[in-house]
This record gives sequence, C-alpha cells and structure tokens, in this order.
Amino acid sequence: MKISQEDVLKALARIEDPVAGRDIVSLGYVSGLVVRDGHVGFALDLGDDPDAAAKEPLRARAESVVRSLPGVLSATVVLTAERPPEAAPEPQAAPPRHPPLAGIAEVRAIIAVASGKGGVGKSTVAANLAVALAEDGLSTGLLDADIYGPSVPRLMGLDREKPEVEGKRLLPLVAHGVATMSIGYLVPESKAMIWRGPMVASAVSQLLGDVAWGALDVLVVDMPPGTGDAQLTLAQRVPLTGAVVVSTPQDLALVDARKAIAMFGQVEVPILGIVENMSRFVCPHCGTASDIFGHGGARDTAAALDVPFLGEIPLEMRIRETSDGGAPIVVDAPGSAEAGAFRDLAAAVRARLLARGALAERSREDVSQPE
Repeated sequence: MKISQEDVLKALARIEDPVAGRDIVSLGYVSGLVVRDGHVGFALDLGDDPDAAAKEPLRARAESVVRSLPGVLSATVVLTAERPPEAAPEPQAAPPRHPPLAGIAEVRAIIAVASGKGGVGKSTVAANLAVALAEDGLSTGLLDADIYGPSVPRLMGLDREKPEVEGKRLLPLVAHGVATMSIGYLVPESKAMIWRGPMVASAVSQLLGDVAWGALDVLVVDMPPGTGDAQLTLAQRVPLTGAVVVSTPQDLALVDARKAIAMFGQVEVPILGIVENMSRFVCPHCGTASDIFGHGGARDTAAALDVPFLGEIPLEMRIRETSDGGAPIVVDAPGSAEAGAFRDLAAAVRARLLARGALAERSREDVSQPE
C-alpha cells in the first residue's frame, strides 16, 4: 500500500495537544512534511512556545502513529521551537553539550568537514576524504548534514537508492566502501527544504541517532556551509573529535574560513586543520599552471592562526566530472595526481586523529594484511 501526504495528515489530525485542546494539524504544528517511497519526515514546529521541550511526548506519539500506518517504512519527526530573543544565550557562551546519541555510540572518531561559505567544494572534499580513509583500512561513514543542499547521494552514485529499515533504525547505504546517510535519500532531489536552523539541527541529530552506523573508526560529517545557528547547534550536539575547514585560496573565502574556525573555538571543537581546495589549475594541454583563485592563502591563514595546514587540492576538471558521475576521483582515477592529493589529505587527518588518541595505531601485521 502506498502512503500519501493526505494519509499522514489524516492520522495526525487525530492527535490532540492536551494544552491547546486542538489537534496538531489544525494548530499548524506539522511543518515540512515529506513522504517518499514509504519514508515519512516532518517537524512539529511549536513557534515561540516557551514550554516546547515539555511536548516531547507529543512528538513521540506523532512518530509512533505515523510509523504504524500501512505502507510506512520509517518515520522521522523532529521537535522545534523558535526561542524568544530575551531567552537567547550570550554569543560568547557555548551551549551545553547533549548526551551521546545512540546511533553513534560505537563510532570512535567524528570529523566535521566545514566551510565558512558555500561553493568551495566542501562536499567533494568530504566524499573523497571518506573514501580515502576507507581505502586506508578504516571503517568509515559519511553523513550528509547539509539538509538544504544534500550532495552525498549524487557524489557517491546513490541518488536513485533509498535506505532500508531494521527495527526502528535506518540502515546506511554503502558505496565505495563507505557507509552513508543523507536526507537526500528520503527527499526528492528537486524538493526545497524550507526549514529553520533548529529544525535542521534536530533532523541531523535524528540522522545520527536513528541510523544503525555500528562500529566505525571514523564518521565524516559533511556540515552545512556557514556559521549560523544551525552550524553552532550541530557542533555542540555532536561529540566531534575535530574539524577540517575547507577554503579556496581567495581572500573572500578565507575571511569566512576564519569565521568557521572561530565558531568551532566557541564550542570547543579542535581544528584538525585547513585544506586549500581549487588551489591551482594546470592546463592539460600546455602544462602551464594558473592560480585562478590565488594560491597559498589557506597555508598562510593556517600559519597566522596557528592551526595545521593539511594540504592543497588542485582545481581540475576531472574532479568535477567524477563527482557528477557518482564516483569520487579517488575511486575513478586512483593513480592520478588529484587522487594522490586526497590520499595525502586523508593521511594528514589520520595522523591528527592518532595524535589525539582517537584512533589506535595499526600493527605491522594489520598493515600487511590484504583488505
């Protein structure tokens, strides 16, 4: 039986808010409803209700009711409310950290791949980094936390796939040796996610907690671009081991990269380093190098801020072509210089994780055994 939005709304209309004395549909609580191939997701948006947290049982009931409908494979319901201005914390104060989410209980290290702005190739870097770490023998996952513009399904060649459900948890889709999850698996590619920051943060928390990630060495999180409320909330809700900041060499991008570093400092997340993407273009015909976006700016910024510099990724048409084709260049052209740059990045990140005690050093026997 195929489930529709009308079916979901009809079921939700039978759930009454005991305080308001009306059903949650007529109250306008149901927001961002998405139904795709049996997977249902929406938010209970309580506006500026100061007692929103007390309505968690209402959220749980809505999720349970929808999950019990014929044809529903999974249901994800997030609870959100817009905090009144007078209740907002001071900008300098880091919000309290939440307890670890069940889905990531067995994950050893969680890396945020972030940028101060969009358009710097952050998702491409995240995907190739995850694949390179997996090729290096680490059990690796990749979470697409960019709710507004999910890229992982296309980057990993999974844009026509959907996850299965085991019990109450989604099973990650696996490609190129990496376990992946994205809102893009549940929402049509053309669907605009018109959600506010708290809704995004709640959705990502559930993608972490309600997914059967299992025992992973590393989970790479492709963060939303920018440094707003959603990014700050995500950074303090997820027990991040460290952050990799992606920037192009140009001054405008580096200004925003500094903001991203400052944001992570505010929530006490260590910076594993900066990577310079689209660093240099070498003409495939004449071999002439051109610094289209400049060169060396990220290295200089890393030195000025006393954070590690993780390397340079060239500006190459082949990286774009392989990304669009669903096979990261580390997989599609493993012997290329571009793939080598991503492997160098993965080695640098792994070294930083080892230095922080987040990973165990492999023995000589581990290294010599075939994968």
